[in-house]
Amino acid sequence: MSQSPEERPDLTELRRRQELTLDEARREAVARRHQRGGRTARENLEDLIDPGSFVEYGRYAIAAQRARFDTDDLISRTPGDGLIAGTATVNGELFGENSRCAVLSYDYTVLAGTQGAVGHLKKDRLFELIEKMKLPTIFFAEGGGGRPGDTDFPVVSALQVRAFALWAGLSGLVPRVAIVKGRCFAGNAVIAGCADLIVATEDSSLGMGGPAMIAGGGLGEVAPDEVGPVSVQEPNGVLDLVVADEAEATAAAKKLVGYFQGRSPWTDGGESDQAPLREMVPERERRAFDVRPVIETIADPDSVTLLREKFAPELVTALARIEGRPVGVIANDSRHMAGTITSDSADKAARFLQLCESFGLPVISLVDTPGFMVGPAHEQTALVRHTSRLLVAGAALTVPLISVILRRAYGLGAQAMVGGSLHEPLLTVAWPSAHLGPMGLEGAVRLAMRKDLEAIADEEEREKRVRELTALAEQNARAMNAAQLFEIDDVIDPAETRPVIASTLAAAPERVSERAPHRFVDTW
Repeated sequence: MSQSPEERPDLTELRRRQELTLDEARREAVARRHQRGGRTARENLEDLIDPGSFVEYGRYAIAAQRARFDTDDLISRTPGDGLIAGTATVNGELFGENSRCAVLSYDYTVLAGTQGAVGHLKKDRLFELIEKMKLPTIFFAEGGGGRPGDTDFPVVSALQVRAFALWAGLSGLVPRVAIVKGRCFAGNAVIAGCADLIVATEDSSLGMGGPAMIAGGGLGEVAPDEVGPVSVQEPNGVLDLVVADEAEATAAAKKLVGYFQGRSPWTDGGESDQAPLREMVPERERRAFDVRPVIETIADPDSVTLLREKFAPELVTALARIEGRPVGVIANDSRHMAGTITSDSADKAARFLQLCESFGLPVISLVDTPGFMVGPAHEQTALVRHTSRLLVAGAALTVPLISVILRRAYGLGAQAMVGGSLHEPLLTVAWPSAHLGPMGLEGAVRLAMRKDLEAIADEEEREKRVRELTALAEQNARAMNAAQLFEIDDVIDPAETRPVIASTLAAAPERVSERAPHRFVDTW
């Protein structure tokens, strides 16, 4: 930038130093990043935040390596000490004053996005401000972990660093979204892992130790992409959302943080047709169906984000909107494990309920389950402890809970899906084809009528009798019979589901319990 005749030398120097922090001053590093298919940290932040809203902290920081390198060299090579951080607005056009956020990004073009001494101080500062200002936070976490080459501060262990405690301490206070692209190891992985939601690109590798740490521990030589690739971390539940690239990751983060920024503008103007809901659930209990179109039809158009799709797919968790109001959705998916609740799916649902509870999102539970999974093999997964988590998390809810029984609601698993009891939700309704019972109906018949069935010598005749008795049990278990005894609040036309949910939420307070949200002892 050229100097005007009137400009003071100190301003000229300021502008020079400002320019050195920008991508334009580091064209070779930027070009290498682009050649590898990535965007720079500043490019990502520019795409994320509202124009002109960024207030940067610590832009003139440099790596603490003055004993090794010339200061001017560090100024040119290590701007920000590899961390760009500040406050901004995100989704300002939708949420106005509720759009305030903190945004941070490791800069992989600076020493591979490693965590330096000054960078840790910057994080400490931002994390304290995030708590004070109650700022939702988006953090681009790519990087190689701790940096061993800093020299300016005397350290032995470096274990006194406060950043991780401060970041972890924000759990439940502000919503935090982490974005991972490429390699994210050690301390960088902890930043991602402590976040509430993790978005990763398909080329990501996420692990508690990178190749150098693995080799240093005598565990052999591995390539970075072999440490924790998406093919491992997506089905095991580490990642909430996997996308193609940084552009999609940034768009996803904006959408995710938006659920916690409040209601979006909504007018009753031709919402999606609800009539297809009448045909989405098969009448026969043994026929599997995809529950995701049910969620997408009930919710506002294009408002649904499915989380952890490949982890415990027998249970779906999603963020969505109904008449602009953000909600959390849990739903059984009969295509996987018949919709039973396993150890993994109980953990998935329990953690999701905690997320909704922490940030005031009402919960919609769509029930179609034969109950908790049983059997010796599943007990080896600590089934008792894991499935009990869902009951404990449900009992702790103070946000509105609405339950819709789509088809099957059997046993303790069904109770766990509705907060512990059919009368725990603000509203429990069923579709006309739904059936409810203390356990799966055929199993109940075989148990209750065991002696009578054993007395039938012919196996074909015995199974025919089972089918007859099960059909009688199904008649008794119909939702209408449960409604007649007021075990549930109503039986509704499936096409009425969306307006019934919307009206109930409109009448509900943000918290339905006078007690403050409380911590509880986890069962696992």
